[in-house]
Amino acid sequence: MFKRFARLRVAALFAGLVLTSACTASNSNAAASYTEGKEYVTLPAPAQRYSKDGKVEVVEVFSYGCIHCAHFAPKAEELRKQLPPGVKFKLLPAAFSDAWLPYARAYYAAEKLGVVEKTHLDLFQKKFDQHYPMSTLDELADYYASQGVDRAKFLATATSPEVTEQIKKDLELIQKWGVDGTPTIVVDGKYRSNEIKTLDQLSALAQWLAQRELTGK
Repeated sequence: MFKRFARLRVAALFAGLVLTSACTASNSNAAASYTEGKEYVTLPAPAQRYSKDGKVEVVEVFSYGCIHCAHFAPKAEELRKQLPPGVKFKLLPAAFSDAWLPYARAYYAAEKLGVVEKTHLDLFQKKFDQHYPMSTLDELADYYASQGVDRAKFLATATSPEVTEQIKKDLELIQKWGVDGTPTIVVDGKYRSNEIKTLDQLSALAQWLAQRELTGK
């Protein structure tokens, strides 16, 4: 139902980043509803996790430039709340192209400035429902300033060497995971969503994989 339209241009974007540096819960006791090689794939070992906090992680690879991610965002928020103890939901912004790089920078700046919870759903709504101009980092800075964030601090954080390095690491991880579109779910660096027909199915698959991984641990 939702199309994977953003393709990786990793090598070109790596070069650009170097320069900037000077897209219903399932019952865990029910029979498996998802098939390896269809709705999800098992990634090559060893597992490549996004974080090292020790909890089972459910990572949504997303972008503020992706309308499918905008549609999934409220479902992802419900997913986050429904995940069992011992499972952590995380967002990873995919800079698949130069056009999406400002969104990745904006996400990490918002995270570091402590405003993601306040702005995440609202930004999607402003961009896709209300059609605010949000294609450049300056336009994104205007948006965050409207949410009470210091504009200069936002820009300094978004373009900092630390954020640039994080985005480079993200791209390397996304490539290892074989992610080629958004939204994509990766669980514990071991399983990636694959042939998904609806966003509800994506959410349910994430819960099913997380519960299976949690039980396995």
